[in-house]
Amino acid sequence: MKASEVSKLTGLPISTLRFYERKQVIPVQFVSRDENNYRVYAKEVVGFLEDVRTLLSVGFTIQELILLINESENSYTEKKALVQEKIQHIQEQKEKLESSKIFLMDVLEGKASFQTHCQS
Repeated sequence: MKASEVSKLTGLPISTLRFYERKQVIPVQFVSRDENNYRVYAKEVVGFLEDVRTLLSVGFTIQELILLINESENSYTEKKALVQEKIQHIQEQKEKLESSKIFLMDVLEGKASFQTHCQS
């Protein structure tokens, strides 16, 4: 499929697809060239890019993605440590959000020592 189709299916601009290619975020097995030298993407790239979006949303950087994707870059142990670090970070964020939720519920119920009362 052409870049425009991948862009429509993923919501990513074509410029982002090209950036990902340059940075080797999109592995070469997902991209080829046709007789006119246009990029042709394998249909599997859509799911792959959804995974990339998920990894970015939980705090992975482009550089970290490259390390995870590129098989020759790091050892399995290093990649595992990186993923475990992100899982720990997500757990910490989850705990902070839960604490914030409890606080806001207390505000609504007038239990929090907070200047604004939300009860009617």
